[in-house]
Formats: sequence, C-alpha cells, structure tokens
Amino acid sequence: MKNTKAAKKRNAIPAAQHNLSLAEIKNDTLVMKDGTLRAVLMVSSINFALKNEDEQNAIVSNYVSFLNSLEYPLQIIIQSRKLNIKPYLEGLVKMEREQSNDLLRTQIADYRSFVAELVQLGNIMNKNFFVVVPYDPLSNKKRSFWSRLSEVVNPAITIKLKESRFLQRKHDLDTRVRIVESGLHGMGLEVARLDTQSLIELIYNTFNPDIALAEPLPALNQIQLESV
Repeated sequence: MKNTKAAKKRNAIPAAQHNLSLAEIKNDTLVMKDGTLRAVLMVSSINFALKNEDEQNAIVSNYVSFLNSLEYPLQIIIQSRKLNIKPYLEGLVKMEREQSNDLLRTQIADYRSFVAELVQLGNIMNKNFFVVVPYDPLSNKKRSFWSRLSEVVNPAITIKLKESRFLQRKHDLDTRVRIVESGLHGMGLEVARLDTQSLIELIYNTFNPDIALAEPLPALNQIQLESV
C-alpha cells in the first residue's frame, strides 16, 4: 500500500522539463516554448593582455564594428566547471598497459600519479565561452507585422504541426549565425556551432553539474526518451 502511495506521489511531481523554457532540441537548434529558436556557438578566448597596443586596438575596433552590425540581441555565457580529468587518466592507464618499454611504462605511471594528485590538491576549473544567437518571428523585419504576429499566436503547436514553418525559421536563424560567426572570426576567435548531441550535453551538464561528472550523458542514439 505504501509503495502504491509513493508511486502516485512521484507521478504527481511534474518533470523537471516542465519548469524549463525549452520545448525541444532538433536540427542543431533549441526550440523554446514560446516558438522562438536559439543557436549556440562555442567560442575560443583571446589573451588580450599579451597583445601589443596595435593588436589590442584592432581587436577593440573589430568588436565595436561587430556590435554595431547587429540588429538583434546576443547572449554571451561564460561557464566554469570543474575539469573532468577522468578520460585523460584512463587514456594514460591504457598507454601504460600497452607500453613495452619498462622505463617508459614507469614514467607514464609516475606522470599519471602526479596528475591525479595535482587534481585532488587543487580545484582545477575549465572555462567555456558560448554565444547564444536568438531568432524571434516578431523581430524579423522582412515580414509584415500581421504575418509575424500570426506565427506567435500559438507558436509551440505551430512548430510541432508544421515542419516547413520550423525550417523557414531555422533558415533565418542560420543566416544570423553566419553573420555572427563572420564577426567573431574577424576578432581572431575560433567558432563552432553546437550540434544536437552537444546541445543536449550542454543542457544536461548545466542543470546537473555534479551528476554529469559521475554519469556522463551517452551518445544521442543510445538515449531512451520517456513520454511525460
């Protein structure tokens, strides 16, 4: 009887995704519940302090030009996470086992122990930089006001029912992404758009920072989805 009550209580608790503004992830795109879309770019960093004065002025000038060219908002996110050194250590263990030279095998073992101890003693953090590019049908000035307004009357349902409309919105989003990528490249930054698998991992790691270290997310084709 207690198990039945406990099961009913668990079922009564809304799933975590009900509290998120995210509706779904597909085609390398975040689809929000309000019908707007998001693309996420991972961006490299620049050690500005090591640049000479001319290089610094050029970077600042390109950054100002980039911002002035935008007709829509961008979100810049800096995410700090504890460095997951486990895959690296596992690779060292594999190298150690496969090494036939006794001296090299001993050096690999010593190095592996040094890295493991260093990570335990110090809280080594890894920083990732992201630029979120949005698309809102109401912000698309190429369409009439009434056309844009009709798309957001019930946007989440519209996207699910009409794939062609989603693809049109994604096309407009992709155009923005190319413009943003070009501007970031002009400042000497490396840019990579996150694909569907990477977006799922980003969301999972963001909302489960502790669990993500112990339970990494499997590949997309291995994920079993449950209806909610």
